[in-house]
Amino acid sequence: MLGKGRVNAMDYQGAIEAFGQSLEANPHSAAAHFELGWLYDEKVPNPAAAVYHYGQYLTFRPNADNAEVIRQRIYRCKQQLAADVLPLPSAPAAQQQLEKLAEQNRQLQDEVDKWRAYYASQLAAVKTNAPPPGNAPAQSAPPQTPQNVSAASASASCPPGPTTAARPRTHTVVSGETAVGIARKYGVKLSALEAANPDMNPARIRVGQVLNIPSS
Repeated sequence: MLGKGRVNAMDYQGAIEAFGQSLEANPHSAAAHFELGWLYDEKVPNPAAAVYHYGQYLTFRPNADNAEVIRQRIYRCKQQLAADVLPLPSAPAAQQQLEKLAEQNRQLQDEVDKWRAYYASQLAAVKTNAPPPGNAPAQSAPPQTPQNVSAASASASCPPGPTTAARPRTHTVVSGETAVGIARKYGVKLSALEAANPDMNPARIRVGQVLNIPSS
């Protein structure tokens, strides 16, 4: 009664003291918590204290008719606390920051597009450039002599011997080399080089890495 009387007299600080004394006598007084929450919310601004007392009110009266209204007031007080702790940037500053980020994103996208175009051109060059034809002069057949005829007959009568398997080619990567350049050096397609080296990353080959060179 004393607290309500002081509220009517607009002695809000005195009302807070009166309701505080009421809570000392009865800590579970939902009515006193409600009045203190309202005072700290509306008359003596203290959002943190308002959130606490509103919360205590809902703890002791979870099914109160005004429970939803009190939850909305708690949310509003928390928003005010957040605004005080983390002030939002001004609109012009925020707009400038957004424009700066957009420009950086555009520049990065341009760089990505350039690298994609470069990689595509290199890949197309590897696929279209065939290995150079051999320039060795054709050898004329040796003159037919009795000795040559006898040797040829002997060769034809003897079964061919076992053929020696071609030794696989390898290449050790040195500094500055790329998969595209290695493929071009040996006159093979990049796809064939990748097939012969399943563990190879064409975009990131390592110095010292040994690559198998396909025959074609």
